[in-house]
Amino acid sequence: MGRFRLRKLLFDDLDEDEIMRRVLKGSTSQRKRRRYIERDRLASHKRLYLDYFADTPVYPPNLFRRRFRMSRSLFLRIQSKVETYEPYFIQKRDNAQRLSLSSLQKITTALRMLAYGVATDFMDEYVRIGESTVIESLKKFVKAMVDIFSKEYLRSPNNENIARLLVNGKRHGFPRMLGSIDCMHWKWKNCPTTWKVASFDLWIWHAFFGLPGSNNDINVLERSPIFSELEQGRASAVNYSMAMRIQWNTTLLMRYI
Repeated sequence: MGRFRLRKLLFDDLDEDEIMRRVLKGSTSQRKRRRYIERDRLASHKRLYLDYFADTPVYPPNLFRRRFRMSRSLFLRIQSKVETYEPYFIQKRDNAQRLSLSSLQKITTALRMLAYGVATDFMDEYVRIGESTVIESLKKFVKAMVDIFSKEYLRSPNNENIARLLVNGKRHGFPRMLGSIDCMHWKWKNCPTTWKVASFDLWIWHAFFGLPGSNNDINVLERSPIFSELEQGRASAVNYSMAMRIQWNTTLLMRYI
């Protein structure tokens, strides 16, 4: 209740019991109750399954890849790994014995947020999932992905990977180029896919995040851990040759003749 009203009650000629009754009554009447929305989660799961994951889905594989930014087989592989690692994504029953959200619904919303940067309630009308659940699903999904796949994908390249990347770089017109540490200046809007500089599997083994405008070259090199191995002398062995070119200063040489 408001501060002014509470002060007025205290200074009124009322007994303590009456003041307490009015305070409790006022606080109860002004308390906001959370509105429950019946989203029909099972119908949403069924619609999502029939649209994309059934044996004969409504939308063909090319539309699945465009909307999920991956193939359906890759999505199902991620779903299986995440469900095994994180029980949060396993469909359970609540206290009323109703089935909760499925892993398809939770992972779909997490991927859409990561792929498109949409708002937390953007998928509510289709997937029928509340804002707080979307945020929780996104956090648990990202953590599970890092824990499961980091050893295989979030790592520096080994000798075999380096050889493969050099061959692909040479084929694209960039000989002896292993990769690019900063690709923000490359625009590929109207460029043929075959001319892209990234490796054919879009492998990224270093990522550094910060506020817009803060990631200039100096800040990245000073704060990013990408060169920490080099600084500590733990870089991979590399065989190379150096050709030295000596250019004589004719004027200086003539003085000694």
